[in-house]
Amino acid sequence: MLNLGIIGCGNIGRTIIRAIYEGKIDCKVIGVFDANKDGYNALSDEIKRQLKFFDDFDKFIKEDANLILEAASQQAVKEYAVNVLNHDKNLMLMSVGALVDKNLSDEIRRIAKTKNLKIYIPSGAVVGIDGVKAAMLGGIESVTLTTRKNPKGLGVTADNEKILFDGNTNEAVVKFPKNINVAATLSLAGIGFEKTKVKIIANPNVSENIHEIRIKGNFGEILTVARNLPSPDNPKTSYLASLAAMACLKRITSEIEIGT
Repeated sequence: MLNLGIIGCGNIGRTIIRAIYEGKIDCKVIGVFDANKDGYNALSDEIKRQLKFFDDFDKFIKEDANLILEAASQQAVKEYAVNVLNHDKNLMLMSVGALVDKNLSDEIRRIAKTKNLKIYIPSGAVVGIDGVKAAMLGGIESVTLTTRKNPKGLGVTADNEKILFDGNTNEAVVKFPKNINVAATLSLAGIGFEKTKVKIIANPNVSENIHEIRIKGNFGEILTVARNLPSPDNPKTSYLASLAAMACLKRITSEIEIGT
């Protein structure tokens, strides 16, 4: 049985918790850790009767979990990822942009390798990550991500389509930390943070979060487009990101694995 601990009881954390209690994923939530209780209080009384809440990380990490899912923020990754691994627990990361910090990325990789642990990164709000990983074996020449969102999902105002950013993932993750975990995941699967090109566009005429990925290499060319509905409780997050985390949990607990 997979015993899951969750860091963060925001939109993604609550979506996953509800799915588990509805029987969609074969695992048990042993507890949730958060700095405040607002998200936990938004859960149903039935779930709260069965789910432990922690605002003390030291007590939370001592619970009998074999996988900790971070669903909070890049800052939470920086504060807790190393500690989780040092307590011999596998780790799943949603705030992948934190790994733009090479020292942190190298450190968690080193600990995981030494302790024979796994660090899971769901595909998030995009499609085609399996194709990117396969294409890497043949050689990738270029990767470009173009993201279009409604201005309010980007925290800006715009009457017409407006390019807010045009650069690489390293720069994008710093300037748009709550919006661009997609770029970080794509970079880790492909040619890295510096070489992956990112364009972020605010468009008041779109209601979806649109991610277009174009990859060229020795294998040929891949073009994917995901038009994701934003999560009802948080327009900065695509609902697909929560579903991807759930799919990753199902893959971990399943007898059959499909895909790379």
